[in-house]
Amino acid sequence: MPITSNLFYIFVEVFNIKLDFLVNEQIKFSQVQVIDDNGEKLGKLNTTEAIEMAADKGLDLVLVSPSQDNPVCKMIDYSKYKFEMTKKAKEAKKKQKVVELKEIRISPNIDKHDLEVKAKNASKFLESGDKVKISMRFRGRELNFMNQGKIIMNNFQEMIENSQIEKEAKIEGKNLTMFLSPKQK
Repeated sequence: MPITSNLFYIFVEVFNIKLDFLVNEQIKFSQVQVIDDNGEKLGKLNTTEAIEMAADKGLDLVLVSPSQDNPVCKMIDYSKYKFEMTKKAKEAKKKQKVVELKEIRISPNIDKHDLEVKAKNASKFLESGDKVKISMRFRGRELNFMNQGKIIMNNFQEMIENSQIEKEAKIEGKNLTMFLSPKQK
């Protein structure tokens, strides 16, 4: 077994890391289908024989497909493979944009200027790529005027230019909620 592979196992044992694939002696099948580092099929071999062949090349034998009928193993440098996979995962995570859900609360008897200020804040959230949840809470006698609340919600949405309705205004208990998302370009 190569030295890098031994260091890898020591690292795995010390830091208690969960392996994604079974490697070398962890493979419990008696015979496996083997693919070498160039991608050529070597056929069905004894597991110990395949591990020795991989060790001679300075590689690890990794179980790629653990099916009962035909387990498939590949000869690769596993520590290098894990390093590249973590590097790719970090790169993908760096490029991804996390969309947050921002909430704006308005009341059914809100003044026009206050509504404009809230609309300005909502458009800022949408420009940064976040989704916006607009919620309106009805209290006491305000419950009788839910239709006016829907009109206020629609006017609010029209004030925001760069938005599209993701979920229409819907009554949930004593609240009226609507979801907006940035317009698709």
